[in-house]
Amino acid sequence: MRRFSFSKLRFVLLAGVLAMAVFLTQSAFAQGTGGGADTRRPEVKTNPFAIVVHNIDFVFVIICLCSIIGVTLIIQGFIKARASVMMPEESTNHMRELISQRQFKELIEYTETDPSFVSKALNPALKRAPSFAAMKEAMETAVGEQTADQFRRIEYLNIIGNLGPLLGLLGTVLGMINAFQAMSESGGNADPKVLSGGISQALTHTMLGLLLALPCLAAFGVLRTMVDRLTVQGALIAEELLLMVKPAEAKPAAAAATRPGVAPQPAPQVRKAPVPAPPVPNV
Repeated sequence: MRRFSFSKLRFVLLAGVLAMAVFLTQSAFAQGTGGGADTRRPEVKTNPFAIVVHNIDFVFVIICLCSIIGVTLIIQGFIKARASVMMPEESTNHMRELISQRQFKELIEYTETDPSFVSKALNPALKRAPSFAAMKEAMETAVGEQTADQFRRIEYLNIIGNLGPLLGLLGTVLGMINAFQAMSESGGNADPKVLSGGISQALTHTMLGLLLALPCLAAFGVLRTMVDRLTVQGALIAEELLLMVKPAEAKPAAAAATRPGVAPQPAPQVRKAPVPAPPVPNV
């Protein structure tokens, strides 16, 4: 069920991005041809996207692919970075009920299959019983691994956000090289319209790179704060459940010391030797 939902989400997201790309392409072509509104300057393209669409290169393709990946990661990040997904109340309440009923075998089996943050943190600790020190160490290790995994999932947004301006700069440099190459081939007498068109085409790549970087970096900052808050909250809940298991470790020893029907033996009393009185001095 979860695989189907996520694949369906990716399909809908990809369809939306493709529809947006088609819409932008059609509007760019319409503005590039003038649409019959202005016949005096048919070659002037006021839309920056129209310039890029009419001169598609590999930098534009890479930026588009990174944009699709970035939008997908942003949507998935905000869907998964929720308390109801990472640590649902139903799962936590069920584990509390199993602990209160001392059904530790069922608790281990449940935490093996439950994908929640708390279950994955508690399961390694339960396997280290009855040593509470080993259980606590295993839980801390599991919490650290899960926290690092959550941050790794959103780290790709940071990578894409940092690559955006670099890709835009690469497209700008390539466009400027082509523009000055055209001027060199014409012997320095290139048409200013052609030169300015090449420069504007080069600068549009910078704009596309910034449009790619800004949403990715902003979403990365927000998701990082959300993930940090949720992981700390999940670690506190896992520690609370582990402390509920701790009394079960000392309970058998206490039960053996005070069995029902057997009166507790009083502690043996140590008799002290009498202290002799000091001698009376002769007057």
